[in-house]
Amino acid sequence: MGAKRDYYEILGVSRTATEEEIKTAYRKLAMKYHPDRNPGDKEAEEKFKEVAEAYEVLKDPEKRARYDRFGHEGLKGGGFDAGGFHDPFDLFREVFGSGFGSIFDDFFGGGRTTRSRTREQRRGSDLQIKLKLSLEEIASGVTKQLKIKKQVKCPSCQGSGFKAGSRPVTCPSCHGSGEIRQVSQSLFGRIVNVTTCSQCQGTGTIITDPCNTCRGEGRIHGDELVEVSIPPGAAEGNYLRLRGKGNVGPNGGPPGDLIVVVSEKKHEFFERDGIDIIYDLYISFPQAALGTDVEIPTLELEKTGKEMTNKKVKIHIPPGTQSGKVFRLRGKGMPEVNSYRRGDLLVHVKVWTPTKLTSRERELLEELAQLENCRPPEKKGFFQKFKEAFNI
Repeated sequence: MGAKRDYYEILGVSRTATEEEIKTAYRKLAMKYHPDRNPGDKEAEEKFKEVAEAYEVLKDPEKRARYDRFGHEGLKGGGFDAGGFHDPFDLFREVFGSGFGSIFDDFFGGGRTTRSRTREQRRGSDLQIKLKLSLEEIASGVTKQLKIKKQVKCPSCQGSGFKAGSRPVTCPSCHGSGEIRQVSQSLFGRIVNVTTCSQCQGTGTIITDPCNTCRGEGRIHGDELVEVSIPPGAAEGNYLRLRGKGNVGPNGGPPGDLIVVVSEKKHEFFERDGIDIIYDLYISFPQAALGTDVEIPTLELEKTGKEMTNKKVKIHIPPGTQSGKVFRLRGKGMPEVNSYRRGDLLVHVKVWTPTKLTSRERELLEELAQLENCRPPEKKGFFQKFKEAFNI
């Protein structure tokens, strides 16, 4: 497979094109290459998909900014960061409206069949869930088994909606098309208004002897065990789209998708900043003044007895360390999605001040306060420094 073409080139717009210019370009090209207008033309079908992919990226400000900066590489990740690309026909209906397919047929003589169009209209709805993960799970990547409550295919009628031995009859209102069309004349020519048949709900058939289990809908409330694999380095708000794991459509319609959104659990002592991890290290004044060795927890887990705990590394705090000093532990942070790059662990030193003192502690601190080296140095102005430099 050759390299992908530039999305701006595909739509025929400049890199500074406005949102409206991009949408206009998409509408024009989608009409030109739509499979209903080019039956049997595989090249036109591929261009239709290519145009849809380009528009889906450039219409989204976040995806467009990532593409402008990193190109196609910035959208990789198995659909994780970019959210994947949707069905080009779904995108077409989103832009032109759900009834546009029928109007398109009238004007251009196209013809995806009524059966195909009805199947699309009966697609099940998408589901969205939040998956809460710890920073340790996100750092290493994790696979979870999720029990999803949703609408599943009726086991009694296998999604058909009618009893065994019976058959649905053709809808008398739409005569099996699933649509009601109203044609009117105007100064601009013939106008076709297409609506879903209210009697059969767009299926083209009516069930006269419905299934007792699902009462003719073809689906019931149930649950399914779904396995979800989250790659290392995921961030709050990233999501995975699992095709066909959503609600089953009515009367045997295809299922929707399951969208799993990553949510980060608040950590006991770490804070995340992109691919870096921040840890606040509190030390006493004597430790800061004299220096010390301390152990710092990391995101890596190790087994201690029967429990998993954060593996620790030792760092040296040199004498005279000031509050606010940052020590950087290279490669101890969060991995970047689909990259070998890894962030750092930033250790922020904070000198702890006691809030309660005994009389002896107060006495010792008052004694220290009188010593010159225990006082912060005075800040000298420019003229003071000038006088000292030239012994004036």
